[in-house]
Amino acid sequence: MNVTEPRRRWWPRSVRARAALAAASTTAVVLAGIGWWVHRDVYRESMQIAEEQAQQQLWALVDQLNEGVVPVRRSAVPYEVVATGRRSAVAYGGGMDAFDPGTRHVLPAPSQAMDSALLTTRPLRIPVRHDRGPGDGFDMAGGTYTVMSADISADELSGDEVAALGIAADAKMRVYVVVLPNTAEAVTKATDRLLLGAWLVSLVLIAAVAYFAVRIALRPVEAIRVLTASVTASDPRERVTVPATGHEITALATTLNTTLQRLDNAAAQQRRFVADAAHELRSPLTTLLASLEVALAYPERTDWPAAATTAARQTRRLHALAEDLLLLARLDTRTPVTSAETVDLTALASRLTEQYPLSERALTLTCDSTAPAHAHGDPGEYERLLRNLIDNAARHAAHRIQITVRNQDDRVVLTVHDDGPGVPTEDAERIFERFVRLDDARSRDHGGTGLGLAIARDLAHRHRGTLTLTPRTLGACFQLRLPRAPAPAEK
Repeated sequence: MNVTEPRRRWWPRSVRARAALAAASTTAVVLAGIGWWVHRDVYRESMQIAEEQAQQQLWALVDQLNEGVVPVRRSAVPYEVVATGRRSAVAYGGGMDAFDPGTRHVLPAPSQAMDSALLTTRPLRIPVRHDRGPGDGFDMAGGTYTVMSADISADELSGDEVAALGIAADAKMRVYVVVLPNTAEAVTKATDRLLLGAWLVSLVLIAAVAYFAVRIALRPVEAIRVLTASVTASDPRERVTVPATGHEITALATTLNTTLQRLDNAAAQQRRFVADAAHELRSPLTTLLASLEVALAYPERTDWPAAATTAARQTRRLHALAEDLLLLARLDTRTPVTSAETVDLTALASRLTEQYPLSERALTLTCDSTAPAHAHGDPGEYERLLRNLIDNAARHAAHRIQITVRNQDDRVVLTVHDDGPGVPTEDAERIFERFVRLDDARSRDHGGTGLGLAIARDLAHRHRGTLTLTPRTLGACFQLRLPRAPAPAEK
């Protein structure tokens, strides 16, 4: 079982759906982070407002007690005033009524030795009281809340004020104000509900926008897909319409058209190659067939040695053409050179110069080299390359062919120069095409197939080199440049 199958069941295949899902997921994460930050900030701000209100209430209570006035029970925040030497609370309200502090105060009384102090803020747990009344306010029993307190000494009050408050003359009073979080929590919950609604609407909206935006953006791609679906290797003449937007789709369409053009050129080259190969094969086959049919029709008048010689010559021509075609097919695969041998091109050129069979014409073949010139590659392919250049020069030379081999920096430069009629400037590149002959009749008489220079250039490229025709005032000069390799003794 493929482990990727469960993932494929839920992961959408459409690019539009994937883009919408990615946009929605990213938005969800971002909005969740923003919502968490807003939640904390709203709660913090709301608690800060509640603490400010509690502090204002505390100072108002302190002012009333300093004037000997017992605060009323009705208050926006819970409060309690306790004193030393007194079991019940001096005053209470704002939700503390449920505890019945008139029987026993809820919050702890101050120490008798404690001096009057400024505002104190601390967390304090509200005890659970079994004698507390039913109450209808916020149930604070058992909870821990932020409590603000301030101490008042009875020594600072007059006798009438002390009597009005019902405390001893040396008592210490403490005013407690409880900061309730219910308002902050209610505000935060309301904010959370709004954020949740905005979060859901934003997810749907952004996913829809991403979906339709990608859908619109991919319309040119769909048009390109439909058009390229009709392109075949045998007829790659279709071209896609390049959008005028200038974005990535334009680059894609331009690249695709370039690829289709290369495919079209390759197909045209292949058709031309097949036609040329068929034409080249037809000529010797026609000559061979005609010679054999005439000999069979008139056996008593046939010069059988001459007929056999003609058949052998045409068969050799067919064999050479077949070998060239097979070599070109192998070179077209662009397979790398497998041989790592170091070849001395100077020695190879000298050996071919000595062994090359010159024709009946008085030709002189010389090799001019000053030092060994080494290159990495296949010795057999180097020999085939150089032999093709010499064969081409021998077919066109008038009297002399000269081979030179030189070392130039990191390159080995080999030239084959003949004193023939040369090559017109406009045909300097055309002669390297397959089955191209500038003098067709003369080349056929000398056994040329029009593939020698094409094979030579492909072999040069295969060995990371170049083969070009360099301008000369007399004859044709082919220059081969190859990467130079260190001599075996220099490694």
